[in-house]
Amino acid sequence: MASLLKTLRERGCIHDVSHEEELTKLLDGPPISFYCGFDPTADSLHAGSMLPLVLMRRLQQAGHRPIVILGSATGMIGDPSGKSEERKLLDETTLATNIAGIEKQIRLFLSDKGSNAFVILKNHSWLGSMGYIEFLREVGKYFTINAMLGKDSVKARLENREQGISYTEFSYMLLQAYDYYWLMKNENCLLQVGGSDQWGNITAGLELIRKKANVEGDSLENPAFGMTFPLLTTSTGAKFGKSEKGAIWLSAEKTSPYEFYQYWLNTTDADVIRYIRLFTSLDGTELHALEESVEKSPESRKAQEWLAKELTCLLHGPEETELAIQASKVLFGGSLENMNSDTLLKVFAEVPSTELKRQDFSEPKVLLDILVQCKVSESKSQARRAVEGGGIYVNNEKISDPNAKLELSQFIGEEVLIVRSGKKNYHLIRLA
Repeated sequence: MASLLKTLRERGCIHDVSHEEELTKLLDGPPISFYCGFDPTADSLHAGSMLPLVLMRRLQQAGHRPIVILGSATGMIGDPSGKSEERKLLDETTLATNIAGIEKQIRLFLSDKGSNAFVILKNHSWLGSMGYIEFLREVGKYFTINAMLGKDSVKARLENREQGISYTEFSYMLLQAYDYYWLMKNENCLLQVGGSDQWGNITAGLELIRKKANVEGDSLENPAFGMTFPLLTTSTGAKFGKSEKGAIWLSAEKTSPYEFYQYWLNTTDADVIRYIRLFTSLDGTELHALEESVEKSPESRKAQEWLAKELTCLLHGPEETELAIQASKVLFGGSLENMNSDTLLKVFAEVPSTELKRQDFSEPKVLLDILVQCKVSESKSQARRAVEGGGIYVNNEKISDPNAKLELSQFIGEEVLIVRSGKKNYHLIRLA
């Protein structure tokens, strides 16, 4: 059986590791505790956060114990890594709201059962009570300015003369290094994982642990390890986890299950197998079959459908996933049965729409009149010809009777109705 680290590397999940040979043995041995940190800069994580969560999930499934650190202290400062400008400082109320939102999402990926149940810790519980002088004595004295200036996260900001880097952000590296030291001492944590932009912060933690171990007389040889995963872009170089409308959030309120499903469904052929390897554990003949489908019948989009269903189900559950799949089929004439108005509004967000008054439908309205009123047809005679020719659909059901009427009960949730002219010309009618 291949080692865990080798398997992760072969799947493209690994960017950097410290002490690879020792870490390989460590991960294939008895369970250890490892950690990954998330700063609560928003009340939801985004698609880019899924890779660390999935990696933590795989380590937990291998028997290791995940520690999630929520930056209740460091989140008040802001990590300069990978950022072109300084983050806004967050107040305690906003931080508390953000932390609550992120906690819920983390529980979807990690198990709280068994001897290796995950734990969530907030770093304000140890950093918040530490005085400035104490911090300088216990942490600051172990780092030289020269070494800190050499870190990529700092170097990149110094080269931007307009923005530079504040002393507050400059100190972030030391705070994260102390997090790792504290966790090793108090939680026996031997591994930190994070994105490749965190390598400088992670190695700072390893350095602090090594130096303090020497000073405190601990005989620790490579007592802690670091591992990073790649920061993703698409095959075209575009930023991963972004759509035309912005970030793809893990929160259903910010990005609906339908939109989340669509994001993965629209993965390019050049990216889809790479994403399957990164975000899932699919292997063997099933993975080979999907690889073959991309190569020989890309128009089937079997790999994209599998990936979209797998990840949407992981995040939003099977019921929401089935609704998202059904909603995707609506655009191709599928049934609207069980659809809700919110989902339909997301599906048809870009199509022409008309808002009508609810009270106008206290009595049934003639369909031909509505088609003209909503400018689906230019005239009543044109609307009649379209209906008689079988080219008009209401909620994806063909209407053949030119005398047909529309009733309030036909509106999904008594709010939304979909009219289609021909194969692809949709019009959304919404009641106000």
